[in-house]
Amino acid sequence: MVSMTRVEKTAVGFASTLLADHGLKLAQRESLRRWTVRQIEEKLLAKMDKSHRAAGTLPGIIEDRKAMVIAIIHSIERGLAECDMSPAVLHAMVKILAQGLFIEQGDQSTAEHFRQEHGVRPATFLVISPNKACNLRCVGCYADSANNQELLPWSTVDRIVSEAKALWGARFFVISGGEPLVYRSEGKGILDLIERHDDCMFMMYTNGTLIDEKVAQHLAKAGNMLPAISLEGFRERTDARRGKGVFDRIMAAMGHLREAGIPFGTSLTATRENTTEILSDEFMDMLEDRGVLFSWIFQYMPIGRSFTLDLLPTIEQRKWMWQRSWDIVRDRKFFLADFWNSATACGGCLSAGGHGSGGYFYIDWNGAVSPCVFVPYAPVNINGVYAKGGNLNDVWADPFFRSLRQWQFDYIEKQRNQLAPCPNRDHHAEFQQLLTQHEPDPIDENAAQALMDAEYGRGLAAYGESYDALTQDIWQRQYVGSKAQP
Repeated sequence: MVSMTRVEKTAVGFASTLLADHGLKLAQRESLRRWTVRQIEEKLLAKMDKSHRAAGTLPGIIEDRKAMVIAIIHSIERGLAECDMSPAVLHAMVKILAQGLFIEQGDQSTAEHFRQEHGVRPATFLVISPNKACNLRCVGCYADSANNQELLPWSTVDRIVSEAKALWGARFFVISGGEPLVYRSEGKGILDLIERHDDCMFMMYTNGTLIDEKVAQHLAKAGNMLPAISLEGFRERTDARRGKGVFDRIMAAMGHLREAGIPFGTSLTATRENTTEILSDEFMDMLEDRGVLFSWIFQYMPIGRSFTLDLLPTIEQRKWMWQRSWDIVRDRKFFLADFWNSATACGGCLSAGGHGSGGYFYIDWNGAVSPCVFVPYAPVNINGVYAKGGNLNDVWADPFFRSLRQWQFDYIEKQRNQLAPCPNRDHHAEFQQLLTQHEPDPIDENAAQALMDAEYGRGLAAYGESYDALTQDIWQRQYVGSKAQP
């Protein structure tokens, strides 16, 4: 996202405010809705194009970012047209998501104060897994979730969110797990958190099986939580990984959310076994028919329960997924983001707080702070930071995180292949050097085993090197070698 001029903020802000102030009937009036979408799209794209070209951004990357923005705008427009949004949801979508995050990008005065002090922008969001407990036991779960009591106290979770707002100007938080709807601490749960911080937008990765009519109505009343429901494909594949009957329970949950007027999306795990299915026209049609407005793809990462390199999509599958996912974004104008293959749309790797263009940290149920959900090594623990009188800025300043941000910055500056942006998955030998230098703690036994497994390390390094080589021609031809249009 880029900053906007005062005139452009006024124009887009007027359109957004018009929707918020006049409610659902006005928002769903086709002529007004289309005018609003056109205004937002024209202003944002014009500013993006001008700003990126002035900054010397590669033209191919500019086109990817514009395509993703168009997909986001049209997904929101489709939600206004097809989803009978509750007033609270409409207010949150327009005032918090559209204006606060897309246009104003959080509390800019706070973010600017951080930039002046530290030289770069702060982390723009956090991913928090407050509990490890889950009501399912999925094959290959990255969190190795189960029915246990490991959790962060509610007061600590509340403090983390409050500090991110106060110190970084953050207004977007992702809740993962475990299953977030299982979480209970100090008599409170996740729904209490979103009500307390009603100036923020939350997204929740959930298996969906606990979303009944009561939960849906609670979410509709709060308005500021976007559920992303996990799927593996159609019924057979989803039930094979998540348990018999789970697919049908998810479909029922989607029905409850749609009936209550809550926008929602999906979280798709891509493995060697299901890449074609989850990106097929038939599956995408099913998602849109069910009212899904956005989807995240997380390619299987060999961490967590029973980790194995054998479930990684092959390098040929991953290359096909890159092309196919961008075709869906451009042709369907559907917001589909792949955690690895969409790197050109967000400036590359966003872990460890990001390298100045926005990014995040991951905090788990034990308080371990790691660079990313898929980098299970933590140099600090938020409980220990707080016990010493510190805060999130002390997390930011950790040398391991600083080295990762420098790696990201150098990667972009040297115009290395952004189709292979991940230090852990795509450049594992380089990442191992950082682990050796800083010695962050593995967050669990699985991460410790992976760290000690030489065959695993060699296999992951070889995988990344092979994919980098496979896609170098695309990177050089479509991005580095592309010419700016006059």
